[in-house]
Amino acid sequence: MNLAQASEALVAAGRTIDGRGWVPATSGNFSVRLDDGDLAITASGRHKGQLTVDDIMRVDLAGESPEGRRPSAETGLHTQLYRRDPKIGTVLHTHSLGATVASMHHRSPLRFEGLEILKAFTGITTHEVAVDIPIFANDQRIDRLAEAVDRHMDEAGIGVAYLIAGHGLYTWAPDLPTCLRHLEALEYLFDYLRCSPTEAT
Repeated sequence: MNLAQASEALVAAGRTIDGRGWVPATSGNFSVRLDDGDLAITASGRHKGQLTVDDIMRVDLAGESPEGRRPSAETGLHTQLYRRDPKIGTVLHTHSLGATVASMHHRSPLRFEGLEILKAFTGITTHEVAVDIPIFANDQRIDRLAEAVDRHMDEAGIGVAYLIAGHGLYTWAPDLPTCLRHLEALEYLFDYLRCSPTEAT
């Protein structure tokens, strides 16, 4: 996927995700790995339901823009994932109410077991599995937060998603349609927690 194609895809994804109420105001950020190894990522401070292709920019795996533009403040959390696993093609970061509540009122990790919806995640083919979603303390130092995520993944594996307390959700996948599927499944799980809060703590 080249930058033009990625930009169109991320604009469309922004409208879809905003339509579900998962990126209020100017929250969230999205990225896609390009064919040349760079990333297409949303620029800082843009409303995700009102994105245009000009709001999508190129950065390298160090998070630097060759045009000198300002990427999302959390670009380092995207690049940490892309550097860690070359199979990751898309990262979506959202700020839904369900994700925020779950991050503040449940212990880490959130564990989900025995639910059919878990088969929405890449590589899972049965409900007879446990999926853990770690929760990290929020930190305005993105480099330090990225290091904490990396250390956790060294011990527990990469998983499918994580939460930042009081902040939001990160999920990733080989491509954008799959990542959108992950996001929808995760939001279902957060709704499940709110309906039955003792089941997954």
